[in-house]
Amino acid sequence: PSQVRDGAAGKSFLPLTITISIQGGNRMDYKITPMPAFKVIGFQRLFDTETAYQEIPKFWNEVSGKYMKALWEGKSPANPAEQAVMDNCIGEYGISIDDAGGGKFRYLIAGKYKGGDVPEGMTVHEFPRNDWAVFDCRGPLPGALQSVNTRIFKEWIPGNPDYEVAAYASVEWYDGPGDTSAPDYHSAVWIPVRKKQA
Repeated sequence: PSQVRDGAAGKSFLPLTITISIQGGNRMDYKITPMPAFKVIGFQRLFDTETAYQEIPKFWNEVSGKYMKALWEGKSPANPAEQAVMDNCIGEYGISIDDAGGGKFRYLIAGKYKGGDVPEGMTVHEFPRNDWAVFDCRGPLPGALQSVNTRIFKEWIPGNPDYEVAAYASVEWYDGPGDTSAPDYHSAVWIPVRKKQA
């Protein structure tokens, strides 16, 4: 105490506290749905896994502003890309395909491909027949869907005793272009799965 009074620096030891955080244990509702092979068509871009949650919403804004907004306003398609958006319901799916390597993956703003010409700037991807784990999601986008995606890959996949990922892809399904900021907006995440071998 006399050293502190003379202007010297003092030291004090605060009580030690231990904090334990337990996470997980929440139920994730899902159903396993067999689906035939299907093709999707859409706009594709390569994303970095570290920045995807920030960059993909910007990609959606770019594509919807350029190719979808006029259609939502009731205007007729003005070019082949807008026609393909309308004919194939592009915007119904957001698809991640993890085959690029190097911490990057392909992401498509897509719809179910119904055939016909593929306009410049679009691509077609085919998924084989597979069982899919379908996770329902309700809540405003993109937060609600990003939260479900994170839980699937950090909790459900590593902790599931029955199923494993069959292909590194995920499909986000959107229930129309309604108010995506609504607390009850409906979407889902599909993951291709297979039964684990005993």
